[in-house]
Parts: sequence; structure tokens; C-alpha cells
Amino acid sequence: MDVAEFADRLDEKLDTGAYADVDASMNGLQVGPETQTVETAVFAVDAAEATAEAAVAADADVLVAHHGLSWGGIDRVTGQSYRRLKPLIDADCALYVSHLPLDGHQKLGNAAGVADLLGLTDRAPFGDIGGVHAGTLGTVPEGLSAETVQSRLDGLDQGSGRTQVLPFGPDSLERIAVLTGSGTDWLDEAIAAGADALVTGEGKQKVYHQAREAGVTVMLAGHYATETAGVQSLQELADGWGLDTGFIDHPTGLWVQSRESRGNLGSSRVGWC
Repeated sequence: MDVAEFADRLDEKLDTGAYADVDASMNGLQVGPETQTVETAVFAVDAAEATAEAAVAADADVLVAHHGLSWGGIDRVTGQSYRRLKPLIDADCALYVSHLPLDGHQKLGNAAGVADLLGLTDRAPFGDIGGVHAGTLGTVPEGLSAETVQSRLDGLDQGSGRTQVLPFGPDSLERIAVLTGSGTDWLDEAIAAGADALVTGEGKQKVYHQAREAGVTVMLAGHYATETAGVQSLQELADGWGLDTGFIDHPTGLWVQSRESRGNLGSSRVGWC
């Protein structure tokens, strides 16, 4: 297949058009020669200078990322924008991006991946943004302790950090809302939905008192860590299309961190399947 068909397939699978009016990200094909054949696709959370260079080093035809390079348009191709785009353009490596569509997809998305990890059932879309959703809400009928949820979330980042817990909910967490990345602005929606806990990546100062006063537990597991599942699901999809694929792992280590995790910033690693 060529780049255009590759992008069209992903757009259709992720319902990209439904998010066009609410997402600042220019989702879909952001960089690329549409007629180029795709044989090798690599996947990463962030499109950045480091991941672009890693994609080129892997001789990829396309880089698929969650966080792209165009947020409402590119006014000038200078400085940082130039450095990020140049490796891709020089190597004829396309860039496909899916931001909110990949957050909210109920099977392939970031929140869905975290929900799978926690064993959530009876799921429903969560995290309303202009009529579409960026997360999921589900239940664990037998309930989970905050310590168990924390332990499972710690595994998202291969043990490099400890999930921070605001333990204000009940001892047994049965109804859990998930909105990956920076999702604490949806705490009120989680409360209204009767959630015992909200799982997200990073927090804001105000969430402490909001959660404490509402009696809801909040889990902060890392922005990067909570947003690897989506691109890895797309990698599995591309495997099924007969492509050679790889995952560029470049963790940022950024969230409300425990002391032992500070400074543990990873370098790019490409894992092939």
C-alpha cells in the first residue's frame, strides 16, 4: 500500500473526522509523500527530533505518533519546527498523527489499554469533549484496592516511576474512570458518573482538594506511560497488514514524580516485532 492508503485506513479505523472540530491537533497525515510505498512503519508517543531521527535510522517509510508536530497549523518552518521536520523530509519518511481519536477509541485507544490492564468491564465512553470522548469508564465487580491499582499502573513505565495516589476514595475501588495524559479536568465528570477513582497521567494543584472533598481517589501514572497503549495497538494493526513495524520507546519521566524517579529520562529505543 502507499502512504495515502495507509493514512486512509487509520483514519477510518479511528473515526478521525469526528474529532476535527474539537482537537487542536491536525490529525491524520501531517508530513509525507502520499504516493510512497509503505513497507516499514514505526510507532511512538511523541513526534520529536529524537523520534524522527530514530525513525529515519530504522529506514521507516512512516512514523505514527500520538503527539504530532502541527497543532492548528505550522506558521514558520524554523528553529525547533525545522529540526523536527528536516529528518523526515530528507528521508522521505511520512508522519501520521492521531491525538484525541487515539485517546478515546474504545478498543484501540490509550484509555482502553489502561482499562484492559485494570480489568474493567461494562465500559462506556468517558471524558466528553464537544460531543466526542477521550476516555472510558468501567467497573471491577470484585473491587480493587488502591495499592493493587497502583501496582498495575507502575508496570506501564517498566518500573521507572511510582504512580502517585491521592487516596481519598473507598477502600474497594469498583467504578473507575480513565482519561490518559492530562485528564484531571474531567474529575467532576467522573464524580457525576459515580466513579470511585480517576486514573490519568499528570495532575494539577487543584485536583488534590477536589478529590479530597469529593471522596474520590486519583491516580497519576505519568503522561507518557499512560499513552503508550494506543500507538502499540496501531502497531499490532499494521502487523496484520503485513508491514514491518517497530516501537520507538522514548519515555519522558514527566508527571508528579516520586523522588526516586526524578532524572530517569530515557533515550530512544526501537523494539521490533
